[in-house]
Amino acid sequence: MDIVIILIILLFSAIVHEVSHGLMAERLGDDTAREEGRITLNPIPHIDPMGSILLPLLLLAVHSPIIFGAAKPVPVNFSNLRKPKLGMALVSLAGPLSNFALAILFVIPIKLGLTNSISYPILLQAILINLVLGTFNLVPIPPLDGSKILASLAPNAWMEKILSLERYGFVLVLIFLYLGWLSYLLMPVVLLFGKVFNLSFF
Repeated sequence: MDIVIILIILLFSAIVHEVSHGLMAERLGDDTAREEGRITLNPIPHIDPMGSILLPLLLLAVHSPIIFGAAKPVPVNFSNLRKPKLGMALVSLAGPLSNFALAILFVIPIKLGLTNSISYPILLQAILINLVLGTFNLVPIPPLDGSKILASLAPNAWMEKILSLERYGFVLVLIFLYLGWLSYLLMPVVLLFGKVFNLSFF
């Protein structure tokens, strides 16, 4: 599939992910993302050179079976939320859930028979990318969303320790990917999704 199409799907999905964080935070009392102009589908404020462009291009260059990337994280001041710990969990969940929702939305044209030989593989790729983004972000490694969900469920002392690991986040994520652990988490999700909606990704 054309690299440009993949990057467009990936960027759109990552932006929806980040905007969902911002919208949930705003609903729960923090409008930082709104004030900084991040509640928008305009890609320019969301583009992160490393996560949005270089990482997916690198994965494509090495013929990785899993392609993903990230938009620039939206700013959230969790102390502004009406219930900070519960709010942290809900804000963090909003991003991955938006990707799973997009995956389901992309299934609809397929199930309605509205696709052809061009649109079908594009929609299938869009579904797969969103399943990857949703699953990957639920991994409890800082700075991924899963770490904040875990931190929100932990006692305050542990929460601070978990969040403090964000300074090592990039290295931890690289180690996680290098060891191939994402595939172990992702494959059951993809296979289950394919079984539920009668789709074959591979």
